Amino acid sequence: MNNEAKRILEAVQSGGMTVDDALLKLKTAPFEDIGYAKVDLHRKIRQGAAEVIYGAGKAPEQINGILEVMLSNGQSTVLITRLSAETAAVVGAVHPLDYHAGARVGIVGTLPEPDGLGTVVIATGGTSDIPVAEEAALTAQALGSKVQRLYDVGVAGLHRTLAHMDEIMSASVIVAIAGMEGALASVLGGLADCPVIAVPTSVGYGASFHGLSALLSMLNSCASGVSVVNIDNGFGAGYLANMINHMEGKT
Repeated sequence: MNNEAKRILEAVQSGGMTVDDALLKLKTAPFEDIGYAKVDLHRKIRQGAAEVIYGAGKAPEQINGILEVMLSNGQSTVLITRLSAETAAVVGAVHPLDYHAGARVGIVGTLPEPDGLGTVVIATGGTSDIPVAEEAALTAQALGSKVQRLYDVGVAGLHRTLAHMDEIMSASVIVAIAGMEGALASVLGGLADCPVIAVPTSVGYGASFHGLSALLSMLNSCASGVSVVNIDNGFGAGYLANMINHMEGKT
C-alpha cells in the first residue's frame, strides 16, 4: 500500500482525521482538466508520489497554470524537471521557486522530511556528470528520501571509490552515474549489497556516441543487481531509487 493512502487510513484510526474528511480526500476528482493539461490529482494516493511537471516544451504560462491547480489541491512540494533558466525566471515571478540551474530543476514548496528505509547514495564517475546527478538527487529528496552525494569517484582513480566503503555498504540503494565507458556501475554493483541504478551520461569523446557506449556497458554489466535507465535520465533514476527506499512488505 502506498504511503499517502496508508497515512489517511492511519489518521482515521488514530482519530486525527474524521471519516468524512478521509472520504473527501479519496473521492476528490481524480484529475482537473485545464484545457492544455489534465492534472493528475490522485497520483499520490494511487502511487505514493504526486505528479511531477516536465518543464521542457511547456510555456511558462502553462507551467504556472498547472502549478496553481496542484497547489490549490494541497500538494505541498512540486518538482519541475528540465526547466530552462528563462522559463524559471518567469515562473519564479509568480511562485516561490527554488531553481537549480545545473540540474535544470525547480522546486516549489519545502522539501519533505526524509523517511524510508535508509539513505540513497548518488555517485558520479566525474565532475562532468554532476548535472545529471543533481537531477537524481533533488528528485529523490523532493519525494522524501535521505540522499548522500559521492561525486567524482570514478574508476580512473579507484582509490577514491574505496575511500567511501562505509557509505556504499550502508546505502539502501545506489545511483551510479557515469559517462565514458560507464564502468562505475559495475564496480559499485560488485561492492554493494543493495540495488544499483545505473545512469549513462552523454559525457565523453567521440566514440562514446553521446552516452551510447556507457549505456551498452551498463546493460552488459556482469555485476548482479544493476538496473539501467536511459541516457541522462537523472529524474528516472532518482524516482526509482525513492520507490526502492520506500518499499514495504505486501501481504
